[in-house]
Amino acid sequence: MKYVWLFIKTVLRLVLKPLSFVPAIIVMYCIFNFSSQSGVSSAQLSYKVTHKLVETVDTIADLELTDAQINVYTDKYHFYVRKLAHFSEYFLLAVTVSFPLYVYGMRGIWLMVFAGAFCVGFACLDEYHQSFVAGRTPTKRDVYIDSCGIFLGIILTRIVGFIGRKTIFAPLAKKR
Repeated sequence: MKYVWLFIKTVLRLVLKPLSFVPAIIVMYCIFNFSSQSGVSSAQLSYKVTHKLVETVDTIADLELTDAQINVYTDKYHFYVRKLAHFSEYFLLAVTVSFPLYVYGMRGIWLMVFAGAFCVGFACLDEYHQSFVAGRTPTKRDVYIDSCGIFLGIILTRIVGFIGRKTIFAPLAKKR
């Protein structure tokens, strides 16, 4: 039984550890595709999302807003939804980049530096890429917003990893 367990651990280590980077690649692909949209189609998509959010809040809070009021609130919050999308995309990227690095043993300041530099570099390349897309312009403000999402994502990964090591995986560490 001991050898079966050892075999399973070896297979998991050889197969699943390298696959832990796949979510990061998928998130990078999605970010690249969102950046490839023209300015008009990107604005339309985020406007639809904002409109749906305002309608949902109206329904949940039972505000009974008219269509004109919904449009006013949609226009008011559209900018913030777009910036929250930037923050969220890069938060998710930071988590999906930090987790595999954490699994491979990178901890502490090195995790923050390496994952942070990688994600911020990708954010800069993303803004540069937008300079070639019709109706899009690169802005430093977007990179700053992305960086805030990145920082929060890395911090969250470190906290979850620390809690996991102290609780869930502590019995496994004692077996060694």
